[in-house]
Order: sequence, then structure tokens, then C-alpha cells
Amino acid sequence: MLRRRALLALAGLGGATALLPAGAAQAAPPRPVDLPAPTNGLPVGTTSLHLVDHDRPDPFAPIPGPRELMVQLWYPARGAAGRPRAPYTTPRVADVIDRALPLDPGTIAAVRPTARLGAPALPGPLPLLLFSHGRTGGRSNCTALAEELAAHGYLVAAVDHTYDAAAVEFPDGRLIRSALPTDPPDWDAADRLETATRVGDLRFVTTRLTAKGSPLRVDGRRIGVLGHSMGGAAAAEAVRQDERFRIGLDLDGGLFGSPVPDLGLDRPFLLLTALDDHDTWRRWREHQQAWGRQLHTRGAGHLSFTDLPHTALPGNLAGHIPAELYTTLLGTLAPDRATALTRRYVRAFADRFLRDRPGPLLDGPSPRHPEVEFRWSRG
Repeated sequence: MLRRRALLALAGLGGATALLPAGAAQAAPPRPVDLPAPTNGLPVGTTSLHLVDHDRPDPFAPIPGPRELMVQLWYPARGAAGRPRAPYTTPRVADVIDRALPLDPGTIAAVRPTARLGAPALPGPLPLLLFSHGRTGGRSNCTALAEELAAHGYLVAAVDHTYDAAAVEFPDGRLIRSALPTDPPDWDAADRLETATRVGDLRFVTTRLTAKGSPLRVDGRRIGVLGHSMGGAAAAEAVRQDERFRIGLDLDGGLFGSPVPDLGLDRPFLLLTALDDHDTWRRWREHQQAWGRQLHTRGAGHLSFTDLPHTALPGNLAGHIPAELYTTLLGTLAPDRATALTRRYVRAFADRFLRDRPGPLLDGPSPRHPEVEFRWSRG
């Protein structure tokens, strides 16, 4: 329910940048916002894919047609010499995000990832992690996390869920904005449709990336799925539906639109939360059949698991939204600490179950990470 209240509040503020003083749009561009580099210092490459699922009609398209997606890949690179630094997103999508959050104009365009465009990949096969963004988010939302995972040997594929994402720009120049209702008359029906569509997207992308002709080699025995907010619900439901996904991970997402809370999962699932608890999580704990953890990060907000903490200050987010909403979204954790904690626990989970590298971090509280509380454990 917290997710829904925050979404409604943000939607009401989505046009706030249009109400900024007349000179705001002409102000000097923000200084570059560098995302934290991968902790091991190894190079990361990135590229984007335009994929069309001709076997599945798009349920949100105003004109009937096949489901069409943009996907961002991050992967371990052999080197980065001569390769340009990747943009965070396209200029037009960046402008939509600035206005939707809202941030000062030019903030998202100033964000600088570490990855290099088209850098040569290390030879595979690579373990694959699929990522699903939050409702009206986008594939770039967790770039700092994706780059960390890629630097440590994973192929990360983030999907723009078309008509759900704030904006998706296709190679031919089409810009498709979110078409989801801000406050649908039937949230349960909306959740079921949105989750089912996201799961279809994740399964389709997995099929394409594991097929012959894929741009990178994938180890089909080592695939996981994670998501933020609504993307976490999609990750859980994808694990339930598709045996190819060995693990699932939810970043502060209520398990909406899915029977997972009342059925549990037969494969490992990790829940990292900012919210203290949620009815869907309590029900999931009662029914989870395999290894599971619910870890709560003290001081985190709902968007602390994304890149937004790094853009909030330079983009003057606090000046555009109410203080209570700001705390709900970002909490009190410093941006670098929030990113470090998310990276550490996500990677420990993936390493344990996709690379058979068990470590003590997921076995109990850590004095080096006192913000992370073990709320529930199984296995």
C-alpha cells in the first residue's frame, strides 16, 4: 500500500517541473553525476537490443500489434580502450524522467555510468540475471547495481516494459510513454495484468538470450531474475512459472498480481525491504517451500535500492516534493551506503545459488552491515 500511496503522490507532482520558475529550464547544465564504479575495478560493457515478440500481442498498445521491447545488457568486458562511456539513457527519456520525478531539468542527462558502449565481452558462457523495473520506472533505474554484477562476471539484462516504463525510445525514434492508469478502478485486476505482462517479457527475453544467435553466450543452467517494487512481484511470479529461473530476488516490492504469497516458491527467494512489513510478505513467509530470507535495511526508502539517491541532491528533489514523501522514497541512508548494501547482498545471493560460492553474509547479521536486519529466514 505504501507503494501505491507514493505512486499517487508522484503522479500528482509529475508536472511540477513545468511550474518551475521561467529561468529554470535555461539554467546552466548540472555537473556530471558519476555513479559508483564497480568495486573490483574491472571493465564493463553495455549494449541495447530491440526485440519483438511476434507470438504475443501487446495488451496495452492502442493499435493491436506484437509486443515490442528495449533491453539493456551489461556484461564483463575484456577491456574498454577506445570505447565511449555509455549514456545513462537517451536525452528524450531523460527529460521525461526529470519531469516525472520531478528533478531539475538536465539532471538525468548528467548521470554518468561506468560501462563502455560496445566493449568486447569476456568469453562466455555467463550466468544471466534478468531485471524488471518498478511501475513507471525504466531499464536504467538500477544501473549501478547492474554494473557491479557485470564486473563480477554476470550478464545483466534489464527490460523496459513498454507502456509501463515512464518512456521507451525505439531505434526508429518512436517515444512511447507510460499508459498505465495512475489510480485504476480495480487495483487487483491491474496488478494481475501488469505482472503477467512483465513475466511474459522476462520469459521472452530469456528465450532470446539463450537461443542461437544471441549477442552473448549464456549458461542456461545459471539464470536468475530480480526486480524493484512491481518488478519484484514479477520476479517472484516468473520463478513460479518458469523453471529456467533458479533464483528470484525482490527489492522492496509487494507481491501483487500473483499467487506466490499463498503458494510460496520451490526455489531460493530473497526479499530486501525498506518497508517494515507487508501482508503479501507475511503470507509468502508462511508458504515458502525453499531457502528464503527477508532482510530489512534500516534507514532505507523505497527508492534506495535504485540509482535515485545519487541524483536526488543534484536534481533538487527535496525542493520539488513534500518532505514526508522524500523520506518515504529515499529514507536517511547516504547514497553511497545504500548502493553498497544493495550490491553486497544481491551479489552474495547470486554467487551462492548461481555460482556455488557460499559465504557467511546471508547466514546471519553482520557487524560490517549493521543496517541490515534479518527479519525471517528459511534454509
